[in-house]
Amino acid sequence: MNEKVEEILYKVEKPSRYIGGEINSYKKVINENMIRFGFAFPDIYEVGMSHLGMHIIYNLLNELDDIYCERIFAPWVDMEEILRKEDYPLFTIETHSSISNMDIIGFTLQYELSYSNVLNILDLGKIPFKSSERDESHPIIIAGGPCAYNPEPLADIVDICVLGESEELLIEICNVYKKIKKEGFVKDRFLQEVCKIEGVYVPSFYEVKYKEDNTIRFVKPKKEEYPAKIKKRIIRELNEAFYPEKVIVPFADVVHDRAMIEIFRGCTRGCRFCQAGMIYRPIRERKSARALELADKLLKNTGYEEISISSLSTSDYSELNELVRGLIKNYGDKKIGLSVPSMRLDSFSLKLIEEIQKVRKTGLTFAPEAGTQRLRDVINKGVLEKDLIEAVTNAFGLGWSTVKLYFMIGLPRENYEDIDGIADLGRKVVQAYYDTPKENRKKGLKVTVSTSSFVPKPFTPFQWEPQDKIDTLVEKQNYLKGKLRHKNITYNYHDSKTSFLEGVFARGDRRLGEVLIKAFNKGCRFDGWQEHFLYNNWMEAFEECGIDPSFYANRRREYDEVLPWDHIDVGVTKKYLIDENEKSKEEKLTKDCRISCTGCGINSGFIGGVC
Repeated sequence: MNEKVEEILYKVEKPSRYIGGEINSYKKVINENMIRFGFAFPDIYEVGMSHLGMHIIYNLLNELDDIYCERIFAPWVDMEEILRKEDYPLFTIETHSSISNMDIIGFTLQYELSYSNVLNILDLGKIPFKSSERDESHPIIIAGGPCAYNPEPLADIVDICVLGESEELLIEICNVYKKIKKEGFVKDRFLQEVCKIEGVYVPSFYEVKYKEDNTIRFVKPKKEEYPAKIKKRIIRELNEAFYPEKVIVPFADVVHDRAMIEIFRGCTRGCRFCQAGMIYRPIRERKSARALELADKLLKNTGYEEISISSLSTSDYSELNELVRGLIKNYGDKKIGLSVPSMRLDSFSLKLIEEIQKVRKTGLTFAPEAGTQRLRDVINKGVLEKDLIEAVTNAFGLGWSTVKLYFMIGLPRENYEDIDGIADLGRKVVQAYYDTPKENRKKGLKVTVSTSSFVPKPFTPFQWEPQDKIDTLVEKQNYLKGKLRHKNITYNYHDSKTSFLEGVFARGDRRLGEVLIKAFNKGCRFDGWQEHFLYNNWMEAFEECGIDPSFYANRRREYDEVLPWDHIDVGVTKKYLIDENEKSKEEKLTKDCRISCTGCGINSGFIGGVC
């Protein structure tokens, strides 16, 4: 196949997306006993190569002699056109062989609007969409990642969903595959075996019945031996868990082109809109000494000139000072930059930021999320306006002049005073700059205010709340646009129609599988890319399937309604989520659970004792 691929590469805009052979990529001799695992990221190379999870799984599996993990990305439109015109299958990056030659293809689902790209990848690999239409000659199709916590929209498409952290889980699945393969592979037997593994969900083994009002009557296993509740998997000791000491260095620029060090998993803050803060509990830290060791090896093995610290809330890391000072001591004189994202306003460390800026200044990013204290209390974002103003004032005095502020619109219990508050905060940040003495501040202030539209997500306290309708979101965006006219402020916002579709699939059930297939057949793919999003085609697909999308996005759920994901156990109890929703109505805060346990349930059901 390589000669044909080489011929194709001359015809596409960016052949580096497909050429393979990058530094630290794997080349293995394939034999009949080897399991070929395709790690599929349903977006383009530049996005997928920036995903830390891909680098972890790729290196983890490839360090095993009997598994070859190959990468699969969604081809850009120019490549897709050539593949279809020449009737040529989509190929892996490592060996340029058809993806249909894989034993297992594992999709990571990071974003609901990538689902059409999942279908496109299967279609280009000449693999049937539905699990029921695939036999022993086809790869087993797996899905994981945050969106897999509500696997139902893809229930008819994937064979297996892996729930939780998959480092140990994927190896266990591959071991079962290896055993069945030796005995003569039978797909149903394989599925019967793997469904016994904690964290594995086989959708075809479960039956769903609906009421006359289209809500779910029940989801139950078809046989008694299948678990009624599927528990997520967690890595208990993060400090001892596998982490790559080398990563692939792309030939082309990618979104996050730097060495990444994951310092902890989970979050203790309990923001009521945040799915990651709930599904990734409990919090587990990697020791700063181990993080420094990994940083040294990654820099030596890649040649990167920037390190990024990865977590959900970096400033909550208990050894942050030791880590940052250690990194600056080791690499400051080499001018290796340090990126510290996800810093919170209420724990913004002036001394820490002073240390970082000695090496290389980058822009500052803050996420107040809401414009007023009342609404920040509703969502449990326990930061104060004075924290933001104090933080940016200090930063301006140290020479920063670029600030990004992230907010949400459409949050539960939002009103126009809250939207006014976003504009007020933006102007107050500008004023803080001009209040800084000229001799201390850098020229060229740039404040970017960005708003995303609230999307209710499974396993959050707001999972029962309605999403604002498209017209309402547009009205709020236009209102804020008028309020933010200022020479130093740029306003960016998400398209309300894509947010609506995200909301539909975030809380959808398995009836959406037919809509997805129909929309794909109408040309839908790359839905997260504004220039390719075909909203009208999606609406036609819903209409032809007799499904009202607003039933999923814009409807308030009752607490006693059976939710499509109720048979998935992430460790956070439904009672806790209900209590948090009720507290939001009273604008009551829940304290950080590092201070004391807030009773979410993860410590009793998953780890025992204190988190």
